[in-house]
Amino acid sequence: MRDFLHRESSGGILILIASALGLIIANSPISETYFSFLEMQFSLGNDSIYLKLTMLKVINYIFMTLFFFVVGLEIKRELTSGHLSSFKKAVMPFVAALGGMAVPAMIYLLIAGREAPGGWGVAVATDIALAVGLLAIIGSHAVASLRTFLLALAVIDDIGAILVIAFVYSTGIVPGWIAGALLTVVFIVALKKLQINQIFVYVPLGALLWYCMYRGGIHPTLAGVVLGMMTPNIARKDTNLIDAEDSVVSIIEWLENKLHPYSSFLIVPLFAFANTGVEISQRSITAAINSPIAWGIFFGLVVGKPVGIVLSSWGAKKVGLGEYPEGANTLKILATGSAAGIGFTVAIFIANLAFDERAIQELAIFAVIIASLVSGAISTILFKIFARQSA
Repeated sequence: MRDFLHRESSGGILILIASALGLIIANSPISETYFSFLEMQFSLGNDSIYLKLTMLKVINYIFMTLFFFVVGLEIKRELTSGHLSSFKKAVMPFVAALGGMAVPAMIYLLIAGREAPGGWGVAVATDIALAVGLLAIIGSHAVASLRTFLLALAVIDDIGAILVIAFVYSTGIVPGWIAGALLTVVFIVALKKLQINQIFVYVPLGALLWYCMYRGGIHPTLAGVVLGMMTPNIARKDTNLIDAEDSVVSIIEWLENKLHPYSSFLIVPLFAFANTGVEISQRSITAAINSPIAWGIFFGLVVGKPVGIVLSSWGAKKVGLGEYPEGANTLKILATGSAAGIGFTVAIFIANLAFDERAIQELAIFAVIIASLVSGAISTILFKIFARQSA
């Protein structure tokens, strides 16, 4: 857990640097080169078996599959042996996450439902790296139990975002390719039953699953989640890693240790660099100010997230369904909820799926960036204020 939080907070700093770099280049004299590179197209194969992508889609479709694979591993670990492995542990972050998704979605629909109802998914996402990283930077002002609470909440939020991507933003389903994806999953399950755990066996099957989803109309990055969730949480043999808690390193922990640095320090910053490159001008700022979509995303993240998390957590506590994290109260839950309003990576990812027009995508991404900055600032201020009050 200590290693995980350290990597997340360090990765969060890189995300901010990469995002700033993307914004600067997109608004510099070399912006045309930047956008031309991202739109560079290439294709492989023939009329029946093919792969047609731009450089931006290589990042968003192929590289981000590894990110979602790590997300799947984290979800599997939390559900089997972590903070979500029992009802008592999972109930409060689960309820908080539901509130933290439902209220932002409703706020977005109230503001922008008539113009673009499909964009509600942008306002429900939480960025684990930046949110948990913020609490790590805040340090002693945020009690340790709140970091664990936020991590569990963000994992459940990721599950919700994955379901939204799968069922809301997957279009043009092709039954034949979906059947191929299901058969691939069945074959993987059969290999697991035979206790075949060599990773090299599953790499080509993972590539096949990715391609079937790509051709089948389901976003191919979800192949990473499926494979991560299917990874067995059993002891890994022949490893020099040591788990300080139970001295046993599982296959999931071993894979996370190997892949998490690539995901946090390379892939997600690269995604941020490629996707936050929006042109900022008086015209684009005016368009955002006059756009219900931008305001729906902004208020969904900045207001909806903390309000939804506080109301659902407070309600669960009142009815005896769960308890606040140790040392926390409603005000500190509110500050934590503001940290969860940092949507960023997954919110930007969903924005690219929710809107077809590039201009609206850029407007939504701009709103996500501003909302994430404001949410982070509010969370930091609230934690410092409440820490002085309790001192």
